[in-house]
Amino acid sequence: MRGFRSTFVLLLVLAGLVGYIYFYEMKRPAPGETAEQKQKVFSVEADTIEEVNVKAASGERTVLRKRGAAWRIVDPIEAKADESEATAIVTNLASLEIQRVVDENATDLAQFGLAAPRIEVGFKQAGQGAASRLLIGDANATGGEIYATVPGSARVFLVSSFLESTFGKGTFDLRDKTVLTFDRAAVDALEIVTKDQRLAFVKTGDEWALTSPVAARADQGQVQGAIGSLQTLAMKSIAAPDAAEKDLATFGLDKPELTATVGAGSTRATLALGRTDESGNVFARDLASPMVVTVDPALINALRNTPDSFRPKDVFDFRSFTANRLEVTRGASTVAFENVAGKDGTSAWKRLTPAGAVEASAMDGLLSAFSGLSVDGYVGAEVKTGAEAPIAVVTAKFDDGKKTERVVFGKVGSDVFAMRAGEPGAAKVDAAKFDEALKALDAIK
Repeated sequence: MRGFRSTFVLLLVLAGLVGYIYFYEMKRPAPGETAEQKQKVFSVEADTIEEVNVKAASGERTVLRKRGAAWRIVDPIEAKADESEATAIVTNLASLEIQRVVDENATDLAQFGLAAPRIEVGFKQAGQGAASRLLIGDANATGGEIYATVPGSARVFLVSSFLESTFGKGTFDLRDKTVLTFDRAAVDALEIVTKDQRLAFVKTGDEWALTSPVAARADQGQVQGAIGSLQTLAMKSIAAPDAAEKDLATFGLDKPELTATVGAGSTRATLALGRTDESGNVFARDLASPMVVTVDPALINALRNTPDSFRPKDVFDFRSFTANRLEVTRGASTVAFENVAGKDGTSAWKRLTPAGAVEASAMDGLLSAFSGLSVDGYVGAEVKTGAEAPIAVVTAKFDDGKKTERVVFGKVGSDVFAMRAGEPGAAKVDAAKFDEALKALDAIK
């Protein structure tokens, strides 16, 4: 009897599974068919929307209007809009789908939070009189969706909950937060002034050079990083939308802690940084504007560096794959190598003085050893470097022979220094790595 019961139970389970699979498969679209598409709330294309008005949960209302290809805030202030925020709103309005209809004829909108909607977003197309609007209420029980409706309709439906943060923006959220505006591609000068130093850089061709407090090569990445931090610097808040000159002392901007100026031809854009506020942010101002804002101090750390931090971190500019010729002189002995092109179009390194063949792997090791020498720090002209009796002079040609660099190495005690003509002081070099480069040279001999 017990066996019969077990068999009967198993048959019931099997029947249930078969039934589930049958009805599930019946609901699935046949091959080549697509599932029923969700209904869109609005029939509109994103690029046809010319005006957007938003009421955030705070009650703050903002109107954005498209002028040409750009969005601007026109109420309650006049300001450039954040293009990504404006685009997100119109894109999501155009693609907005009803996830599920809750009630086709709701008689009590209050139960959905729609009697007094928390968020409202409307839009107009060209020539449209009244705005099309979406009203957003409470989240549903699962929190994954939110109740919504459109004015004049008793239909309540659900939309995705992420739209709450997309549509519920305040005026500050929707404005462009760029502090300093300039054309980065056109920048050819940079000046950073603090109470202790003045750093100045100029760009010639594609190369940046330090001109103050010393004339020297510049670390291209460091200079570009400083310019990039200025371009992407975003305001955290607005401390004073229209600060009078007499009020600047309140923010430490009457005598700024730092000013950074980017130049592009005859145009200049200058950022001034003042004191730190209670939350740790820094007061800042574009000198062309009376508005005082706050910025994240971490975003401007690149501007507070020392002159040495803006100088190259590598002794040589050439790399093993860009070099065409290498010449090393030690005392009265000189060894020269050149990458010589063959008749078949290929090229190979050869030793010129004294003449001889060079193994490719050995030459790669030598080039990598010298090009990989890094700078541990810079010293002034008053420091003894052994330049009067060099332990080695290295001359390299690179970039198809278009560029040449000559570095003199001196040694005092256990310290090794590298010096370049036309540059002040010397670079301190890792002595162990320099010795490895000389060993790589001797190995070829």
